[in-house]
Amino acid sequence: MKIIAKIHTDFPEKFGIPRQSGLVNEVKGRIIFEPEFRNPEIIKGLEDFNYIWLLWQFDDGKRKNWSATVKPPRLGGNVRKGVFATRSPFRPNPIGLSSVKLERIELTEEGPVLIVAGADLRDQTPIYDIKPYLPYVDIHEDAVDGFAGEVKEYRLIVKVTDEAEKQLEKVYSKEQQETIKKLLEQDPRPSYHNDPTRVYGMAYAGWDIHFCVKGEILTILEVTRYNK
Repeated sequence: MKIIAKIHTDFPEKFGIPRQSGLVNEVKGRIIFEPEFRNPEIIKGLEDFNYIWLLWQFDDGKRKNWSATVKPPRLGGNVRKGVFATRSPFRPNPIGLSSVKLERIELTEEGPVLIVAGADLRDQTPIYDIKPYLPYVDIHEDAVDGFAGEVKEYRLIVKVTDEAEKQLEKVYSKEQQETIKKLLEQDPRPSYHNDPTRVYGMAYAGWDIHFCVKGEILTILEVTRYNK
């Protein structure tokens, strides 16, 4: 299969990316086509749709050996489910599927660029295909969300120290600050982590946001420049 495009997002690392597309609609992405696919005719008519499907590759999901069962993080990391009953990236084939909002199409020197919202992809993720989202066939009113429905409302309360608040205001726009808080309230930690003294770092838009979690409270401690 050919890579048709790559998406550009503010996530240089996997940690902190929403676990599903659409969970944080404020997360933006720019889909830039590979040179072979930069003919504007290739997306003619796509402007009539406001949601699209992305078929893409988990760069970190390649494994020589895969397991028939995995431990979904939202179930505490100690309950096993069949890999095909989950959306784990550790699969026989490292393929991801996301539904994102198509906000607009820009015509640039690099060809057509798709601006999307609600993405759950790391920066530079390869995309294999794009299809329009069709509500009359893609929405199933009688769908059951299985064990995922048990934890879908889980959220942390996000607080910010005075010093971190000043740092956030200095390096991020108000829109980015709100996006960061919505990302963190999803709790990016592995579910089996429960150490209130541990400090985590989420890389976002050129900076590292350091935080700790105690109970249901996530506290942003400081912001430092991302360096890797």
